[in-house]
Amino acid sequence: MRILVCNDDGIGAPGIGVLADAAVVIGTDVWIVAPERKWTAASHQLSFDHDLILTRIRERTFACSGAPADCVVAAMTILFAHGPKPDLVLAGVNDKRNVAEDLAYSGTMAIAREATFWGVPAIAVSQVGGLTDVHVLPATLRRLLHALWNSRLEWVADGHWLSLNLPAVVPAPVRQARVGRDKLANSCDVVTSTPERITYRIRRGRPGTLTPGDENSSLDAGNITIVRHCWFADAPMPETVIAACGHAIARPEST
Repeated sequence: MRILVCNDDGIGAPGIGVLADAAVVIGTDVWIVAPERKWTAASHQLSFDHDLILTRIRERTFACSGAPADCVVAAMTILFAHGPKPDLVLAGVNDKRNVAEDLAYSGTMAIAREATFWGVPAIAVSQVGGLTDVHVLPATLRRLLHALWNSRLEWVADGHWLSLNLPAVVPAPVRQARVGRDKLANSCDVVTSTPERITYRIRRGRPGTLTPGDENSSLDAGNITIVRHCWFADAPMPETVIAACGHAIARPEST
């Protein structure tokens, strides 16, 4: 079984090694492709505008000069171009929680989403406050990955991936959670200002918004949270909206 492990914290981050080691519980053909540096709020950026470099660090471990999602593309189109694609893609372990609007901002989540574009199931893994116990965490991850892979027929589907958030202390109870709201980048500081030019910096941090049953409330209660996401979920509108647009297009313009 082939497993691809990527992250957005960079090839030197401890989380990716912990996740790769845990992945061996379900497959021994584990490959690592990670960015050369840390990417914060990289989202699903793909680097079309410049050349990228893939550097071999050691056997089955590579650093990519591009963004987190570029790492998945590099693996699929270069490393696995003539061999079997991965059976599973793992993203993480991210050094902070990924909840709420992070679904759009996170490079970790983008890795998992990109994997589903290639028809490969994926699991994104994050932990509150970073890797708080590198001795206990691997055992917890091994148990989670083993259970999830054994039950994959119940959650793997086209365009779907899982997001796991671990509390600071593990092992912990496992709960399914809802996506809540906890907007990052909700304020900024003006550094300098003239009538023609404003220099500003976006503030880090999040408000810590909690709603019953969401990821934040469950995490703060000490639970491991799991959410299954689907990238192509749409929200159909009433047909009256479409009809109104059609009538507006068909109506002659007044002169």
